[in-house]
Amino acid sequence: MRQQSHALSVRSSGQGLYECTDAVRRWVQTAGIREGLLTLFVQHTSASLLIQENADPDVRSDLEDFFARLVPESGIAFRHRSEGPDDMPAHIRGALTQTQLSIPILSGVPALGTWQGIFLFEHRRAPNERRILLHLIGE
Repeated sequence: MRQQSHALSVRSSGQGLYECTDAVRRWVQTAGIREGLLTLFVQHTSASLLIQENADPDVRSDLEDFFARLVPESGIAFRHRSEGPDDMPAHIRGALTQTQLSIPILSGVPALGTWQGIFLFEHRRAPNERRILLHLIGE
């Protein structure tokens, strides 16, 4: 059994879904582990990770619109607003989604379905550089 780890940086330009499938796939291929389990963990409380359809961009737009309606930035008197009106809504959106993903590795590649991609879901309006830790264990 072997292990490898890596920190992936994803730059966002504000709220939205940012696909990082190719960067993850490239790193897995260089890690030299053919069969195992990949764990991804985003080190932020106002961003999250999703496995979602990567073929039709309307899916991303619909998800973004849904979360904007589900957790609006105005109309609710949040106490936590230290970094602006999108601060607490970003934390709530992060709590409703995932900070960690587990993906099997088969034949040296992430075993994603045909239309699946790995996305950073940025919940803040301002551009950010987000850090995703990758940990791969296997043989």
